[in-house]
Amino acid sequence: MKVRIAPLRLPDYEAMIKLWRRAGLMSRVNGRDSRRAFARQLRLNPGLYLGAYEGDVLVGTVLGTHDTRKGWINRLAVDPAHQRRGVGTRLLRACEKALARKGMKVISAFVVDGNDPSMNLFRRSGYERVPDVVHVRKKLQADA
Repeated sequence: MKVRIAPLRLPDYEAMIKLWRRAGLMSRVNGRDSRRAFARQLRLNPGLYLGAYEGDVLVGTVLGTHDTRKGWINRLAVDPAHQRRGVGTRLLRACEKALARKGMKVISAFVVDGNDPSMNLFRRSGYERVPDVVHVRKKLQADA
């Protein structure tokens, strides 16, 4: 069956969390990945939260965001049973196009060190590793 890319919807929430777990992504369902947070993010990022669907089954996700200067690729995940079929590339390209329509000229993503499949996908898609960048953060809430 053919995979189609379409905007995620609130009813996709549970399937999305299960998909992330199967794909090895940690989720914070009591914090920034809660259903309530997801509903808010859908409203704030129209057309940037995308799913890959085989029929009615969610098999991939990508969450695009931006700060009005730079676009971000988040939560690019493909169900292990659908990996290496071009689904991740299609999700990435669709998100890039959506971010470009919002005026973004630079798109970035964080990739966990050692995640070679993700690094290879981004590299094949024209992304370059930024040397000497350190990710720092401050949690304003412990479960965020």
